[in-house]
Amino acid sequence: MQNIKAEQLEKSNTVCRGNISIPSFSSMTNMQEILGISENIDVSDVKIIKKDGTLEDYDVQKVVKAINKSAARVLVDFTQEEITAICNYVDRCAATSKERQIPIAKMHFIVEEALDNINPKVANSYRNYRNYKTDFVNMLDKVYQESQKIMYIGDKENSNADSTLVSTKRSLIFNELNKELYKKFFLTVPELQAVRDGYIYIHDMSARRDTMNCCLFDVANVLKGGFEMGNLWYNEPKTLEVAFDVIGDIVMAAASQQYGGFTVPEVDKILAPYAEKTYNKNYQRYIEMGVPAEKAEEEAIKDVQKDLHDGFQGWEYKFNTVASSRGDYPFITMTMGLGTEKFEKMASMMMLEVRKNGQGKKECKKPVLFPKIVFLYDEELHGENGIMRDLFDAGVECSQKTMYPDWLSLTGDGYIASMYKKYKKVISPMGCRAFLSPWYERGGFTPADENDVPVFVGRFNIGAISLHLPMIYAKAKQEGKDFYAVLDYYMEMIRGLHKRTYEYLGELKASVNPLAFCEGGFYQGHLGIHDKIKPLLKYATASFGITALNELQELHNQKSLVEDGEFALEVMEYINKKINQYKEEDGNLYAIYGTPAENLCGLQVQQFRKKYGVINKVSDRGYVSNSFHCHVSEDIGPIEKQDLEGRFWNLLNGGKIQYVKYPIDYNKKAVETLIKRAMDRGFYEGVNLSLAYCDDCGHQELSMDVCPVCGSKNLTKIDRMNGYLSYSRVKGDTRLNSAKMEEIADRVSM
Repeated sequence: MQNIKAEQLEKSNTVCRGNISIPSFSSMTNMQEILGISENIDVSDVKIIKKDGTLEDYDVQKVVKAINKSAARVLVDFTQEEITAICNYVDRCAATSKERQIPIAKMHFIVEEALDNINPKVANSYRNYRNYKTDFVNMLDKVYQESQKIMYIGDKENSNADSTLVSTKRSLIFNELNKELYKKFFLTVPELQAVRDGYIYIHDMSARRDTMNCCLFDVANVLKGGFEMGNLWYNEPKTLEVAFDVIGDIVMAAASQQYGGFTVPEVDKILAPYAEKTYNKNYQRYIEMGVPAEKAEEEAIKDVQKDLHDGFQGWEYKFNTVASSRGDYPFITMTMGLGTEKFEKMASMMMLEVRKNGQGKKECKKPVLFPKIVFLYDEELHGENGIMRDLFDAGVECSQKTMYPDWLSLTGDGYIASMYKKYKKVISPMGCRAFLSPWYERGGFTPADENDVPVFVGRFNIGAISLHLPMIYAKAKQEGKDFYAVLDYYMEMIRGLHKRTYEYLGELKASVNPLAFCEGGFYQGHLGIHDKIKPLLKYATASFGITALNELQELHNQKSLVEDGEFALEVMEYINKKINQYKEEDGNLYAIYGTPAENLCGLQVQQFRKKYGVINKVSDRGYVSNSFHCHVSEDIGPIEKQDLEGRFWNLLNGGKIQYVKYPIDYNKKAVETLIKRAMDRGFYEGVNLSLAYCDDCGHQELSMDVCPVCGSKNLTKIDRMNGYLSYSRVKGDTRLNSAKMEEIADRVSM
C-alpha cells in the first residue's frame, strides 16, 4: 500500500457541509488506499473543542464506540476492515486540518462523510442520534419548566395525587420526562401530530412503555400456599388479622408496579376462609378454657367481627394515607356482595358498616375515597325475597351516606349480566369503569365447546387511547371529507399504536411485576423472573376510548343527546363494527371505552378552540362531556337520564358507568328505587350526591360552602369525579382542575 503524505492529502477534493469544509471520502481511490493512509499521520497535537468549550485530546477510539452504537441501532455489524477504513479517514482529516483545535461539530461531519460511503443506513442512524441529543436539550428544558410548576404551584391533572408532597412532586417530574421520552421514541410523526392537535389522546403516556394498565388482581391465588415478595417468603396467613395485613401489603406492592385501577374481585369470598380459621382457633381456645360451647361460639364470632372491623378500618387508613411508589394513592376497587356463607356475608356487612361510619376525629368523621366499593347485585339473592336482602338494604344505606358502594347488575340485561347468568362468572370493573372482554380457558376469543368457560380474574388492560369525536367531525367538515373516512384514519392510527404496544410490552421480563407475573396475581402468572411476559398478553385488552359524544351530536345538528342522539348512536354502532373487524384481523382483545375525562375534559376544549374556534354548546364552556353521558346542565330527572344513557349501554362494553344526581335529601326509598331500576336494566350504577363536612365543628350537609353552624370555610367536600369520588375541597383548596370544578358547578342532572 502506498503512503500518502499530509501535503498531498490537503490538496484532495473537499466536501462542504454548511460552513465546514472536509476532505471528500470519494477522493480516495479504493478501500486499500484508505486502509493504508494512517501510517505516517501524526494526530498527537490535535485537540477537540467540546460543546461546553473545554478541550480534549483527539482519540479515534471514541469514534469507534460512536459508530458501533449507531450501527447496533439499525442492526448492522461493521467488519474490522470497515472500522479501520473509517478510522483512517477520520485520522487523515484531523491530521490535515489547518486547525489544531477542531470543534466537535466538525468532527461529527467528518464521521458522517465516512459513514455515508461505507454504510448510508448507519450514517443516517448516526445523524439521527445527533439530532436526538439536540432534541434532548429541548426536551429537558420543557421538563425543567414543568418541574418548576410542579415544585412551586402543584399539579391537578390527577385528583388522586397530592402534589404538595415531596414524593408526589418527584414522581410527577419523572412522569414529565417519561412522557417526553414516549413521544420521542415511540410515536411516529403523524401520531405525534394527532396527539398535539387533539384528535386522539393517549392516556398515561408517562407509564405506557413500562407496565400494564388496570387489572383484576387474583389476590386469593397469590395467598394460596404462600408466596415470595421482596425476596422474602410469606406463608399463607393462618388468621384473619394477618390476612388483612398481608393483603394490604400485596395490594400496595402490586398496584405500584402498574398504572390505572387495581381491583380485588369478590373480597368477601377471599377473606372468608381466614375468618373461619380465626373463628375455629378462638372457639377451640375458649373451649379449652372451660367456656360452654354456646358462649364459646358467641365470643369467637365477636372476635371475628372485631378483626373484620379493624381490618377494613386498617385498609381505609392505609389506602388513603400511604402513597404508592408512583407518588399517588393507588386507585383500589373491591367488589363484594355475592358470598352467602356466614363469614362471607359477615365480611360484606362489616365492609359497608366501616365505610358508612367514616374515619376521623370522633366529632368529625367522614367517608374515605379508597377502596372504591362495588356491590355485585344478583336479583335472586338481593331482591325482595332474597336471602341477602338485608345486605342490599345495608348497601343502600351506605350509598346514601357516602355515595359508595356503586352497584353492578349481574342479572339485568346486557353483556356483563349475560356472562354471569350463563357461566356464574363476574366481570368486576377495573378502577372506575373499565371492563374486560371475554377470554375462554381453552378457546381464547370464542368457546372451544359448550363446556369452555371465560376467565376474568387475573387479567388486565394494556392502555386506552381516546378519539376526540367533535374534533374529528370538525376536521372532516372543514376539509370537505367524509366523516367516517377521517374517523377510520384515526381509528387505524390507534390500532397501530395498540399493536406496537402489545409487541413492546411483550419483551418485558416477568421481574417487572413479580407478584403478578411470577406469583400468580395474573392468570397463568407463574413465569420465571427472566421470562418474557408476551405469552400472558394474549388475554389482555386494549381500549379505544370515546369522549364528548354529546358535543358530537351538537356539532352535527345543533341538538343534544337529550334532544336527539340518533347520529351519536350511528357513530357508536359504526365504531363497534370496526373494532370487531380489528379484533378478528389482529387477534387482539380490543374494547370500546367510555372515557372518564378528568383533566382531559378541559384540555380537549382548548384543543378544539385552537383549531376550530368557539362553537355554541360544543366549545363555549370550559369542559366537554364525559363519554356517552348527557350534558350535566340538562334539566332532566334521574329516570329520564337512565333511559337516555341506556341507549348507548351495550355499545361501550369495554368501559361504562351510569349515574344520576339525587335531588332529595337522604331519602332512602328514592335511592333504593333508582338503584333497583338500574339493576333491572343491567347497569353499573353510581349514586351521586355532594357531601360536605366542616372540619372544625363536624357539621355535615349534602352541600355547603360555609358551615351554617360555626361559620367555618374549613370544609371537606366530596364529589363524584367521573366513575369515582374525589375531594373537590380539602382545607379550603381543591385537588381538581378548574375545568372539572366548572363542570361540577354546572351539574343539574349528574
